[in-house]
Amino acid sequence: MIEHLSIPTAAGSFDAIAAGPEDGRPVLLLHGFPEAAVEWEHQVATLGVLGYRAVAPDQRGYSPDVRPERPAEYGIDELVGDVVTIADQLGWNRFDLVGHDWGAAVAWWAADAHPERLRSLTAVSTPHPAALAEAMKTDEDQHLRSRYMTEWRQTPVTERRMLENDARALREIFERRVPQSKVDDYVRRLSEPGALTAALNWYRAGRPGGKIGKITVPTMYVWSTEDVSFGSTAAFDTANWVSGPYRFEMLEDVTHWVPEDAPEALTTLLVEHLKAR
Repeated sequence: MIEHLSIPTAAGSFDAIAAGPEDGRPVLLLHGFPEAAVEWEHQVATLGVLGYRAVAPDQRGYSPDVRPERPAEYGIDELVGDVVTIADQLGWNRFDLVGHDWGAAVAWWAADAHPERLRSLTAVSTPHPAALAEAMKTDEDQHLRSRYMTEWRQTPVTERRMLENDARALREIFERRVPQSKVDDYVRRLSEPGALTAALNWYRAGRPGGKIGKITVPTMYVWSTEDVSFGSTAAFDTANWVSGPYRFEMLEDVTHWVPEDAPEALTTLLVEHLKAR
């Protein structure tokens, strides 16, 4: 049911999982940190059964063949460029874009820069970047929640701390809400030489140079009440940053790891959102 792809680009080949007929409606799913494309396994498989063509790539730094060394090569422009390039390589003129955590941040910026390419946007966990930036400045709770972003920019201290003692600190990030087999897989991937540094370079690349505006494409934002990284202030303010059709869904008693902590609930919402477009 799940296929494994290699998507060649000028930057290197992106590994990906996929499902569904080649001529199915295209859906691109972007993973977050510290995960990989397989975080979307449930959603990709279900979408494939329903006739969509779902593809989830291991993004820049996570695909071994696309692992540049300089943090500057993980800036938002490069990450959004990867989205467009992957879609082009797949022959997709328009597609539905889905993202979680860092993948959602990239998806927000992609929707702002290339609205003509997107049929719809689904952002999971991460609020609109402008809503988050404002909350970090004005809401003490969000400021405290976001401190890890600054801490993880330290190198190589962060890598050493995350991987020591059988990657205990890295494993604890998942709050025991992601299946152990998946956690073991993520740890194995990020224990490869240079892999964790590449993933952390997303944080070390610096803030985007430009400003992001209101999103015009049909958007669904899914936020969970037990999210340790993103509080309610930015979550609720996100509505003010979408001028197109907007749907907000709040999942009770679900952690930050929505695609794996509540796979059925998220997949149901995603399919409803896609069917409405």
